[in-house]
Amino acid sequence: MKEQVYNKLVRDNVPDIIREQGGTPVIHTLDDEEYIQCLENKLREEVEEFLADKNLEELGDILEVLEELAHLQGWTDREIRQAKNEKAQRNGAFRERVFLEKVLEE
Repeated sequence: MKEQVYNKLVRDNVPDIIREQGGTPVIHTLDDEEYIQCLENKLREEVEEFLADKNLEELGDILEVLEELAHLQGWTDREIRQAKNEKAQRNGAFRERVFLEKVLEE
């Protein structure tokens, strides 16, 4: 019997997909602390994948993880958008492509 070790957070349907493909997933449910740590690891993984592939699906994965992390903090989608918009009002967004080289002080 061949064994492939992953030790990572996966989407909810992945164990069923593995079973459908003839495999036997070995899984457990994470406690809150483990879950947060695994989400943070997943965020790093998804960002690296997006930076390598630049595809929409990877960007969607990043958003999925960010939303779950936010919800664990008790923030709603509306609150997240509001915080984003307030920061953009104060400091601007990133649309004008401003690159700060340095600040000269007297």
